[in-house]
Amino acid sequence: MSAIEARGIEVVLGGNQVLRGVDLAVEPGELVALVGPNGAGKSTLLSVLSGDVAATAGSVDLDGRPLASYSARAAARQRAVQLQHQGLAFGFRVHDVVMMGRSPWYRTPRSADDEDVVADAMRRTDVGHMAERSFPTLSGGEQARTSFARALAQQTPVLLLDEPTAAMDIRHQEAVLEVARTLAREGVAVVVVLHDLSLAAAYADRICVLSSGTVRAEGPPAEVLTSSLLTDVYQHPVEVLVHDGYPVVVPVRRRSPENPVGGPVVEEALR
Repeated sequence: MSAIEARGIEVVLGGNQVLRGVDLAVEPGELVALVGPNGAGKSTLLSVLSGDVAATAGSVDLDGRPLASYSARAAARQRAVQLQHQGLAFGFRVHDVVMMGRSPWYRTPRSADDEDVVADAMRRTDVGHMAERSFPTLSGGEQARTSFARALAQQTPVLLLDEPTAAMDIRHQEAVLEVARTLAREGVAVVVVLHDLSLAAAYADRICVLSSGTVRAEGPPAEVLTSSLLTDVYQHPVEVLVHDGYPVVVPVRRRSPENPVGGPVVEEALR
């Protein structure tokens, strides 16, 4: 049984069709990356999976039950969500923000572990040294790591991440996705929206390529990330190289007096 499964998802927002007949099933222990150009429907699909956006048509099952049948607290014990944009308006301390991830377990036996779980989540996301800092004073990357720690502290079998590495430096991008990869190895079903295709290739079991609200391709990174498909989807020529066994996606750039980078191979690809 899939940890989370979407079938025939259609979403119309403001009169615009954002998703069209999207199917996606994620198994326990699997990390699936959603990729695609701006406006492809990645974040909307993640919001449908989380229950934050209602599908116009189609259905989502969480742990074999319709997502709509869960109460808010019951759903929060099954899936944790890290949003792309953080909505905290008050000056909560970093420790307090991460502790918010424990709220679904309030007044349950698991609440006895709150402090230990929060400390571990902060350690894994490298925010422990910022525990007393006010959340609004953090950089974008520090806020994203704090929000990731909050999702980890929730300790759910499904983890939904919307561009968790967008504001991070290379070291923390790798660290965050390594934690997500470790959670998948431990049995968590992870869905992550990523713009960096090379990161997606390095850490995902499967990649789902979205374009104009539809699934253009889905499968292992080496099968899905091809130059022809990505050039078509992103409307920009790319090369896909292999480094250390992983696909690396490189944009093709035209050589010019202003930009001397390039060469015959690049120019041929642009013809």
